Amino acid sequence: MSSNHLQYQPTCDLNSMRARAQLYAQIRQFFAEREVLEVETPILSQAGVTDVHLASVQAQRHVQGKLHTHYLQTSPEFAMKRLLASGSGAIYQICKVFRDDEHGRKHNSEFTMLEWYRPQFSLKDLMFEVTDLLNLTLKQRFGEVRPTVLSYKHAFMDRLDLNPLQASLQQLKDCCHRVGLHLDLGDDRLGYIDLLFSHFVEPSLGFDAPVFLTDFPPELASLAKTRTDDDGELVAARFELYIEGLELANAYDELIDATVLRSRFEADNAERAQLGLHVMPIDEYLLAALPNMPECSGIALGIDRLLMIATEQMRLEQVISFPAQLA
Repeated sequence: MSSNHLQYQPTCDLNSMRARAQLYAQIRQFFAEREVLEVETPILSQAGVTDVHLASVQAQRHVQGKLHTHYLQTSPEFAMKRLLASGSGAIYQICKVFRDDEHGRKHNSEFTMLEWYRPQFSLKDLMFEVTDLLNLTLKQRFGEVRPTVLSYKHAFMDRLDLNPLQASLQQLKDCCHRVGLHLDLGDDRLGYIDLLFSHFVEPSLGFDAPVFLTDFPPELASLAKTRTDDDGELVAARFELYIEGLELANAYDELIDATVLRSRFEADNAERAQLGLHVMPIDEYLLAALPNMPECSGIALGIDRLLMIATEQMRLEQVISFPAQLA
């Protein structure tokens, strides 16, 4: 194909570009007023996330004359925690992140993330701050937003009549069959929970008002602490924000116990090896920093998805200039 017939134009329009520029200005002013420092960290690193469900994009580069395989960040979390442990105080970052093979209506393998950390904030404090940010950035569309709080367990029970914290593998399989999901995931209990959640819970969240979904199953703690809920069940101390069925943000009461985190990384890598996935180098810098990290809550918010909500677009490509297939 000759180059003069190639579609070179962006998939978003000029209004969308202006909306993005305005959003960045709003976010920066919001945090400046709250004395949260904007920081910048490398997007390429010698270690990456071990989470089995996240695939890092690999890149080769020379460091001190030697060729290394390094990883584009799936989030700036590890580097930002090293800054927190070094006394930065409250910080935020707007940056590009990468996840291999994520493409679709609401996914692109390269996307923009707003991530921020608040020492001494509880998850509830963070919910109030997120609400303030939504009321600034979504004002033109919604006027005032008043999010509701819902536990993962209750969202699941409301829609599927099953407690995911207690359900056995067989009960989860039976539930899948009952609702017409006939995938065989073997003994992957979490896989069945996620399948049911993504098909029957997530799509219905956040239509009356934004929803903070809290208290996830403890196996989904990732880099969050665990705690006991009001019913005495162990849950992950984290929340996700949903608006109109779209997951917009993911927050943790940050785990600062290096020993526990190392064991989670090692368990992830053992599962990666079992599944034939790339085993990831563990970030020793992060583990060395954790003993000096303050108690804090942190959150990652998808800027492109926030723009989709703000500008009432149905597809991610309508708010980014060049999706992966055109980049």
